[in-house]
Amino acid sequence: MAGNSFGEIFKITTFGESHGEAVGVIIDGVTPGVKIDESYIQIQMDRRKPGQSSVTSPRKEYDEVSILSGVYEGKTTGTPLFIVLFNKDMKPEAYDDIKHSFRPGHADFTYLKKYGIRDHRGSGRASGRETAGRVAAGAVARKLLEKRGVGVVAYTREIGGIACEAFDEKEIENNIVRACDRAAAARMIEKIELLASSGDSCGGIVECRIRGVMPGIGEPVFDKLDADLAKAILSIGAVKGIEFGAGFAASAMRGSEHNDQMDVSGFKSNHSGGIVGGISSGEDIVFRVAVKPTSSISVPQQTIRVSGEEQTIVTMGRHDPCICPRIVPVVEAMACLVIEDHYKRQAALHG
Repeated sequence: MAGNSFGEIFKITTFGESHGEAVGVIIDGVTPGVKIDESYIQIQMDRRKPGQSSVTSPRKEYDEVSILSGVYEGKTTGTPLFIVLFNKDMKPEAYDDIKHSFRPGHADFTYLKKYGIRDHRGSGRASGRETAGRVAAGAVARKLLEKRGVGVVAYTREIGGIACEAFDEKEIENNIVRACDRAAAARMIEKIELLASSGDSCGGIVECRIRGVMPGIGEPVFDKLDADLAKAILSIGAVKGIEFGAGFAASAMRGSEHNDQMDVSGFKSNHSGGIVGGISSGEDIVFRVAVKPTSSISVPQQTIRVSGEEQTIVTMGRHDPCICPRIVPVVEAMACLVIEDHYKRQAALHG
């Protein structure tokens, strides 16, 4: 299946299905001689794995990292890294009832129309489980970016219409929705649990800040830094929109308001979100992501069977009532992949 690889120089290919034997990633273009081991990658995998709390899927996947190639004596060799995460808690029989039906909000219909065959077991390749390989690769990219002085942090900004009113970075990993505001997090959790008790779900907004990117990173036309970040983030199945800096609010601003003026100290504002003309300005790169409500809900919905008959369907199983808490490390991973790839492209430009 085409479309499984991402990146130009720092390039990844993910593999595996939700209820297959394993998921994972092959990473090419890794800088040799960098110290890395499974424990470093495991930190990020533990942030993404299911079964973390009352607002995530109860599926028990520990996502234990196994590096099968590309590392020798604790250092990267420059050859492809092969990382595998074996599935442990598969229950494909739980999906037998929907084998011949199309679930609203899922890729069942479109996959069948494209390929003429579909893996109905937990959505197969269209499952959020595919992102496990991305997070593993993102951890490797993060390690390389640390040496460049680049930091990436994402967090929940809004869930179910409840928005954070403060920003406390220390709070992000101290609440189960990964919100940057403790008071808002409590209300978000209450909202998610209420919806889940009725079989429904909700979406939200995740914000990401990338710090320490030097000015001059990115390509000027088709491979703009914001364009590549947008493609990376929009390739995450639950994401339906993205905006940088002032984003859509810029449409109501005047040029004199939106332009980031400069003085001898640098930029006086950051409405551009750290990217101007597709190239980093040296300011923090800031973008926000719209995350849709989880498609798998136990509320009765109308659909059709593969054979064409109409039916009412209820999607049972183990699902996240809100995707935001677990998509945060996925957003960070994709951002890390893009930034490291563009750093390597910049290095190639200057020989």
